[in-house]
Amino acid sequence: MVRGWDVRAGTTGPMVLDAARRAERLGLDGLLTGDHVSFFGFGYDGLQTLTALAAVTERVTLKTGVYLLPLRHPVPVALQVASLSQLSLGRFIFGVGIGGEDPHEFTSCGVDPRTRGARTNEALQILRRLWTEDRVSFEGRHFQLDQVTVYPKPLGPVPIFVGGRSDAALRRAARYGDGYTGIWQSLDRFRQLQEVVAETALQAGRDPRAIEYGMQFWTTVADDRASARELVAAGMESTYHLPFDRFERYTPYGTAREVAEFIVPYVEAGARHINLLPMQASPEENVERAAEIRQALRELCAGV
Repeated sequence: MVRGWDVRAGTTGPMVLDAARRAERLGLDGLLTGDHVSFFGFGYDGLQTLTALAAVTERVTLKTGVYLLPLRHPVPVALQVASLSQLSLGRFIFGVGIGGEDPHEFTSCGVDPRTRGARTNEALQILRRLWTEDRVSFEGRHFQLDQVTVYPKPLGPVPIFVGGRSDAALRRAARYGDGYTGIWQSLDRFRQLQEVVAETALQAGRDPRAIEYGMQFWTTVADDRASARELVAAGMESTYHLPFDRFERYTPYGTAREVAEFIVPYVEAGARHINLLPMQASPEENVERAAEIRQALRELCAGV
């Protein structure tokens, strides 16, 4: 993950762009950004951040992990994603989620947090059509379109990866997604959810083999586990306003090798993409530590 810039917090735009360039030089496969409007008062726009990263990179995949789609109207989102797809020459993966940990974020945007799942389901249907069709009409509970056309279109199909923990997120991935990204899932739950997604996909007339599974992990790398735990705990507690004990069993930390050893069983269980959210001292160190974890994973997963 490459976080958005905030001069007040000590991270400038050039620092973020330098980290992106460094990630590409180090051979990382992709760059991930989060997205919030006002999460306990803090926000950063995932599509805006990735647009800047697309302009300074050539190879890496660019992904939102995750974009809070229910906070936005799907028509301008369709245009933004299509523009990013063209700028990046098709390197963008649209990771979406519904959030909700801070209900005030939704009410601040004029959205009832209780409707966020239904709004997302409608928006995903609309986006698919706007990216491939002209004069789109749609009559839903939350969105109504009358003969809407949006250009430019994406350079090619934009993969949609649905993130989340709930059964509703699994159904959303099965019906509308090209992939599913879990977070804070036990290994047993990760195995079981793939069966749920596959069954729901079949019921929706989709090929379950077309859906890619993956996991997203908060992490910190340090020379000893105590130092790593302190850093990742501070980052997660300040973000979610919850004690780290709620997350610790799902959170790898320690040396790069120890982090990779925690993740390997998920790869063996079917994870084909791993999103890392490093909590290090700087954007540059986030990239460097992620590269260390990637190398350790490659060594441990050589036979997987």
